[in-house]
Amino acid sequence: MPWFDAGVNLLDRRFNPQEIISNALDAGVSKLCIITTHPNEWDAAAALHQQFPQVCSYTLGIHPHNAKDVVESDYARLRSMAKEPGVVAVGECGLDFNRNFSPQDVQISVFEAQLALAVELNLPVYLHERDAFEQQVSCLQKVLPSLSGGIAHCFTGDTTQLTTYLDMGLYIGITGWACDEKRGESLRSAIPTIPLERIILETDAPYLFPKTLRPRKRNNEPALLPHIGEQISELMQVAPDKLRDSSYANTCRLFCISD
Repeated sequence: MPWFDAGVNLLDRRFNPQEIISNALDAGVSKLCIITTHPNEWDAAAALHQQFPQVCSYTLGIHPHNAKDVVESDYARLRSMAKEPGVVAVGECGLDFNRNFSPQDVQISVFEAQLALAVELNLPVYLHERDAFEQQVSCLQKVLPSLSGGIAHCFTGDTTQLTTYLDMGLYIGITGWACDEKRGESLRSAIPTIPLERIILETDAPYLFPKTLRPRKRNNEPALLPHIGEQISELMQVAPDKLRDSSYANTCRLFCISD
């Protein structure tokens, strides 16, 4: 069974999408979810889905860093585009109080608007959070009974935060952060407590190149997901193929993909 990279920034300027997709397929990664973070990426993501419909799905969303750029018409456009084939989630959306590239009140407003759209469209949410956990949970709790699901994308938190997300019914997205013994210490301690039916593997490429892989390269990419999966399987003490199959099935379930 192949791998599913549930989160890749394929539109990053460092990537040649065709080359990255080819490398992924050669490595046994048969499906990719393209993350969008700004309305100016949505059309490009749709075009890649049209070019590679069996490989690429995509999200529609506004990252908290870009919340300051939102205009009202973006929401209507998201609502319209979400009906197109290949769209699997609303996001990457959430809160990031670490850098505050957008004012916190604007972040909250844009996040809540996207949560409302996810409920309206019956789509899961693709969540980003950094140094804003309590506020993020507060926003989510308001819509949780009506939300059709979601993923804590690139989760890097501790066991307490993990438990909170699991109790909310979210899937947990794990990346190459788990390969970093120093920065990823809290995450590595939490990973063994993730149920197999709730874990989803992703690269968040080109970010988070796994530190357990040599030679070190500048960019991470979906072709490296099998290596990341092997490292995570050791932490979970399960066979790599079992983790691969569980993550693939979980991702298809979350995104309502038939295979």
